[in-house]
Amino acid sequence: MRYSIRLSYDGAAFCGWQIQPNAPSVQECLETALSKLLREDIKVTGAGRTDTRVSAINYVAHFDTSNDPGIDANTICYKLNAILPLSIKVHEVKPEADSFHARFGATKRGYRYFINRRKDPFVTGMSFFYSFPLDVEAMNRAAQQLLGTHDFHCFEKVGSDNKTSVCTVFSAHWDSWTPAHVRELGFPAEEGDYLVFTIQADRFLRNMVRAVVGSLLEVGRGKRKPEWISELISGGTRSDAGESVPGHALFLNEIKY
Repeated sequence: MRYSIRLSYDGAAFCGWQIQPNAPSVQECLETALSKLLREDIKVTGAGRTDTRVSAINYVAHFDTSNDPGIDANTICYKLNAILPLSIKVHEVKPEADSFHARFGATKRGYRYFINRRKDPFVTGMSFFYSFPLDVEAMNRAAQQLLGTHDFHCFEKVGSDNKTSVCTVFSAHWDSWTPAHVRELGFPAEEGDYLVFTIQADRFLRNMVRAVVGSLLEVGRGKRKPEWISELISGGTRSDAGESVPGHALFLNEIKY
């Protein structure tokens, strides 16, 4: 029988979603907990990879069990949360048709990347401190050039094993955001101190979002023109694009089926 799992995780303590040798992963942690609970060897398939320290909200995975677990999905969910560390929260477990596939069935995925432009001790775990002056309007003009179906190999980690680097980007834009401690507790801040980059696509390549953000920041600093993004997509390589930004400020927050 096939089950889907909807979960969220703090990526700080993990090498990413996918199992890696000699490093803790979310997939391994979940498989260990399910195998213990269901008393059989359980393999879990996720909606996609996330990089080291990248977090996820409402991530989707699925697993198959050959035995009747003797407990309903709500009980599996409850007991999983009792076994798993505090860094992983299971929101829902539910039965699915055998045709359901967490990875190949997904039609849209969305990421957000958070930046604080002034020092803030309360967002260090989920936002990238980037104090350089930024032209947000230019960054948004550059981001619009990502839209559509393109070969994004210039933003893909070297050595990736994807069969194709073609993705369709549906939206990409920068906005201001307000942390809770600014809104609720009066932490001093000004408009534009906090920025968030939102991008939605049918699929993403390894390191793609972090490389895109790094490239857009170069545009924001005036080191590149907005049109540079189109030039990268047309004929650039990974070494031509900007540096990858740190993973701790990146969140996978949307998966649609």
